Amino acid sequence: MRAVVQRVKKASVEIEGRIVGEIGRGILLFLGIGKEDDTPDVQWMLDKIINLRIFEKEDGKLDESLIDVNGDLLIVSQFTLYGDCSKGRRPSFSSAMDSKEARNVFESFVSRARERIKKVETGVFQASMDVSLINEGPVTLIIESKRSKQ
Repeated sequence: MRAVVQRVKKASVEIEGRIVGEIGRGILLFLGIGKEDDTPDVQWMLDKIINLRIFEKEDGKLDESLIDVNGDLLIVSQFTLYGDCSKGRRPSFSSAMDSKEARNVFESFVSRARERIKKVETGVFQASMDVSLINEGPVTLIIESKRSKQ
């Protein structure tokens, strides 16, 4: 799995002029699912993201997690994170999981997130979406699951 994690003051996803997901302070997560990803990757990635110490304490140090600050989570599926641009001018998405399987993995990720985070919102899987955010910091991180690194 590949994730782009952005600490936000607020974020929303809109489809055809209608907001389908919206959060306050928390994390906007763009999540890409690769061909080899499975349940251990889902659990590892979720645990990593919600426990990342990327929120500031009063002393200004990044020392609190999404759980610590009781923050919100907006998850947007983004297969283009698996785009390989090394050859030619058109990205290859051959490393991305098939959309039917990816939908199941994405839904599993969201379901597990909802068990641990008070407010979890999503975009719409495979839809063309407009994502708005106010990046706090800015803080933006890229994370790959353990399986992707092997």
